Amino acid sequence: MTALVTGASRGIGESIALELAALGFDMALVGRNAAALEKVKAKMQGVKVCCIEADLSQVESIPGIVEEAVSALGGLDVLVNCAGLPQQGPFTEVTPEEWDRVFSVNARAPFFLCQAALPHLKRSSRPTVINISSVVGFKGYANQSVYSSSKHALAGFTQVFAKEVQPFGIRVHLISPGGVATEMVKKMRPDLSAVELIQPEEIAEIVRFLVTRKGTGTIDEFYIRRYGGLAFD
Repeated sequence: MTALVTGASRGIGESIALELAALGFDMALVGRNAAALEKVKAKMQGVKVCCIEADLSQVESIPGIVEEAVSALGGLDVLVNCAGLPQQGPFTEVTPEEWDRVFSVNARAPFFLCQAALPHLKRSSRPTVINISSVVGFKGYANQSVYSSSKHALAGFTQVFAKEVQPFGIRVHLISPGGVATEMVKKMRPDLSAVELIQPEEIAEIVRFLVTRKGTGTIDEFYIRRYGGLAFD
């Protein structure tokens, strides 16, 4: 089995990549920092790993990312779209350039990665796409207008994509966590207590569940809240 994970150099993406490698998946790790990707690769044993340094804001590079992964690994069974950019500040201060930068990675890149990966996923015996969104994808938080908008866009696309590829047997899942102990969350929500934050490994455990579970029942979406957050809010 093979998997491509974006944002694999740190945080949630790194934890997911390590979890999949531990399951025996050959891995394509995608990120902007080649040295950081190599450090993640060094933690993996017994599987084939290729590191792809790429800037997902450059849409023209996306088909090549998928082709490089497929060429190195021999196919593609699982695609995890995890890369994301933060945004913080009053909506009145947002510039068009900031909007474009955040949307290019958080919404456009997953869209076109799914498009590029589709022919290869159709050939898989158990094709799966997992998009990592956020609680802000269905809730609004002050001073996160662009980030929240981009995650709403990702959630909307995921729902449509799941319907369009369902006839091919491709399972599509959306994971929307609350505050996770990553550098991004620490920067955007310094008010949150570190002991309350979800650990990246907890998101990776859900990915493990999704790619290993058997049966015909399908779980479309996970929302994981911080323990200190309000239940069923």
